[in-house]
Amino acid sequence: MTRKQRPPAADPAPRQARIPPPAHPHRRQVPLPWHQPKPAADDPDAPRRLQAILESPGYRQGDQDVDFLNRDETRGLRLQVDYLKPELLLEEHGIHDTIVVVGSTRILEPGAARREVATLREALTGSPGDRDLARRLAVAERVLANSSYYEVAREFGRQVGTGSGGGLRAIIMTGGGPGIMEAANRGAFDAGAKSIGLNITLPHPQFPNPYISPELCFRFHYFALRKLHFLLRARALVAFPGGYGTLDEVFEALALVQTRKVRPFPIVLVGEQFWRRAFDVDFLLDEGVIEREDRDLFWFAETARDIVDGIGHWHALTGAIAEEGTAPVNAAT
Repeated sequence: MTRKQRPPAADPAPRQARIPPPAHPHRRQVPLPWHQPKPAADDPDAPRRLQAILESPGYRQGDQDVDFLNRDETRGLRLQVDYLKPELLLEEHGIHDTIVVVGSTRILEPGAARREVATLREALTGSPGDRDLARRLAVAERVLANSSYYEVAREFGRQVGTGSGGGLRAIIMTGGGPGIMEAANRGAFDAGAKSIGLNITLPHPQFPNPYISPELCFRFHYFALRKLHFLLRARALVAFPGGYGTLDEVFEALALVQTRKVRPFPIVLVGEQFWRRAFDVDFLLDEGVIEREDRDLFWFAETARDIVDGIGHWHALTGAIAEEGTAPVNAAT
């Protein structure tokens, strides 16, 4: 190294920089200008004008503005929310397999049905010529006769809840109302099992039955989205005697399975005598509007054990078909 060449000077020791404390995530030490309304001292009319703004519909935050969300133009958003809320919650609760039970809301438990008949008989005794009372009594006596289905649905819910027989590992799902739906939810409740209720908003007041697991009781605005959730996880549909709503669910399920829009699943009609009169499938077959294989998309049952064993047998056969590589593809989604 020559005299003129010197080693580079070493860098001075770095100084510790002052690190300010983190800002509070919500509070400020000094408020920002918009944290306080314009004072009345500056403009006496400012508070009134500000209140008018705060109360204006346009100032409401969009996701908290019920009137805005109920407009025709926001129907798409409501459809998404109607689908997504129960979907996410069912996933969070690990619900993957359900057995859907439908049936009349008017089929009472036997004790209630007997009380109704007794009340009407007493009333008719005091007014023997009252045709309306006589008709109501006749209907009440039919409801009493059909109350046996309440007990069948309750026992079926209990058997599904305990997993007794048939290899069933599913959870009861109903429309959440009274009658047959209540019975199925109640049976699961008797067994200490959870069950699901899919209620629907209607123009008149209604209440879900008290046997649904609270965290699994959902209320829908749209029938279509409710129907979708009935079938998304369905391993079987069990239909007891019922009216328009029950028939609607049965025929839609049959149509979807017939067209293979959904993967076939058991459809059980409980009460052959009722269903033979309500739904003459042999007439449809004879008229050529369905095929013979469409007649075999459902079967009849009478007891809870019949239903459980039938569903278990059907799924066992399906497993054998799947092993042969011929199981249909599920197009439900």
